[in-house]
Amino acid sequence: MRLELTPETLLQAYRMGVFPMAESRDDPRLHWFDPVARGVLPLDGFRMSRSLRRRIRAEPFRLSLDQAFEAVLTGCAERESTWINSEIARLFTILHRQGHAHSIEVWEGEELVGGVYGLGLGGAFCGESMFSRRRDASKVALAYLVTHLRNCGYTLFDTQYPTEHLASLGGVEISRVAYRARLAHALQADAAFDRAPLPSAYDVMQFMTQTS
Repeated sequence: MRLELTPETLLQAYRMGVFPMAESRDDPRLHWFDPVARGVLPLDGFRMSRSLRRRIRAEPFRLSLDQAFEAVLTGCAERESTWINSEIARLFTILHRQGHAHSIEVWEGEELVGGVYGLGLGGAFCGESMFSRRRDASKVALAYLVTHLRNCGYTLFDTQYPTEHLASLGGVEISRVAYRARLAHALQADAAFDRAPLPSAYDVMQFMTQTS
C-alpha cells in the first residue's frame, strides 16, 4: 500500500533542500531531487530588458496576489510536457490554503493570461513554475514577484534548476553546498508573503533601477 504524502512532509523536504517532480502529468509517482547545481535568482540581480521595461511601464495587464492560485497551477501544467501531476496539484493546493504556497496572477480584462507560483519558507521562496498566454506575461509576473519578495523580507529565491531562460533574467547557478548554506540562513529570516501589498508598476521600475 502506497502511503499518501502529506503537506507537512513536503514542507520538511523543502526545508532540507529537496523537492519533488513527476515524470509526466499522468505519472502518479513523485521523484525527489537534490541537484548538484542549483538555480537561484538573486533578488538584487533581476535583469530587465528594455522591451520588458517598456512593457511594464505601459501597464497592459492587471496583477493580483493569491487570487487564483489553483488557476495559475493549472495554467502551469497545461503544456505538452509537464512535471506537475495530480499529486503535486493536490499538495500545493492544500499548502496554499494553509498559507504556505502563493501565486501572482496576470490578467487581461477578466482573463487569466499568466502567472507564477511557489512556496514560502521563512525568508526563502521556492519558485515552482510560471506560464504565459500573452507575450511577456510570465516575465512581468516574475519582475513583480522579485520586487514583492524583497518588500516582504525574503532573502532567497530558489528556481531549482539553472536554465538559459532564467540566466537571461539574472538567474545564476550555485553548488548544492552553497545553496544549503543560503537556505539555512534564509529559513531564519523574518518574512511573510502578505507583509506588503502587491507593488505597482512604478514600484517595480524604481526597484529595478536601484538594483541594476
